[in-house]
Amino acid sequence: MDPPRGGASTSSELEEHSSGRANKYYDLVTGFYEYGWGDSFHLAGGYPGETSREAIKRHQHFLALQLGLKKGMKELIFSAGLSEQCCFLKGDFMDMPISDNTFDAAYAIQATCHAPDAQGVYSEVYRVLKPGQYFALDEWCLTDRFDPNNAKHLATKAEVELGDGLPDIRTTRQCVQAMKDAGFEVVFAKDLAQDFPCPWYRAMDPTYFSWAHFQCTRPGRIVTRAIVNTLEFLRIAPAGSMGAYNVLMSASDGLLKGGREGIFTATFFVLGRKPIKEADMVNGGVL
Repeated sequence: MDPPRGGASTSSELEEHSSGRANKYYDLVTGFYEYGWGDSFHLAGGYPGETSREAIKRHQHFLALQLGLKKGMKELIFSAGLSEQCCFLKGDFMDMPISDNTFDAAYAIQATCHAPDAQGVYSEVYRVLKPGQYFALDEWCLTDRFDPNNAKHLATKAEVELGDGLPDIRTTRQCVQAMKDAGFEVVFAKDLAQDFPCPWYRAMDPTYFSWAHFQCTRPGRIVTRAIVNTLEFLRIAPAGSMGAYNVLMSASDGLLKGGREGIFTATFFVLGRKPIKEADMVNGGVL
């Protein structure tokens, strides 16, 4: 973001701008996400014969297993697609209206990439998490193959940022360091894209055919574009729908290029633990 005229942007201004950008972005594109992706707006690598939605469910189960979730635990969730056994709190994840040491576990699935400051949002998770408990993070990141001096890499990065309403995309190393700076012990960190024969970006490849994601295929894009254009012309769809669709297609193309080139990953996983300190110990137990 360009600083305002007459001076540099303050931290609060950056947070306000980023929050507003993310809110406007999802106000604009949520309907298209639900049409193309269902209730879970995630990306996940998969296996042959596995649909993208099946891969997403397996990926969610993987995160739950890493946290050791069980009945009776209270979890903090930054995600989409969860509607059972949960309550919703609308707020700013950079400044959560939640008491310290509240949750037994926390996880974020490809959501905190919208934060203007990684350490800031991870620190908030650290604050509300009980001592000794875990935070499972699934993050969008640039990989070590990203070259900031490569014009094509920079163009792809910009396409993803613009199309997905993101601030400056962080590298995997910056992500891990931000977790440590927030106070977490980093138990495990890995790009999960390396584990699967079917890449996380396959559903965005127009040459990949799947009835479950027909709208993402080349013929599906043509059909969807015609439908959206017609509905907007007839004023059945709101003004700007075609523009929103074009933004999403640009984002999809950027993610596809970033994934194919290996400079971007949507599935960088970090498991962090909030350490137990002497001050947390009361009568041999944890507050």
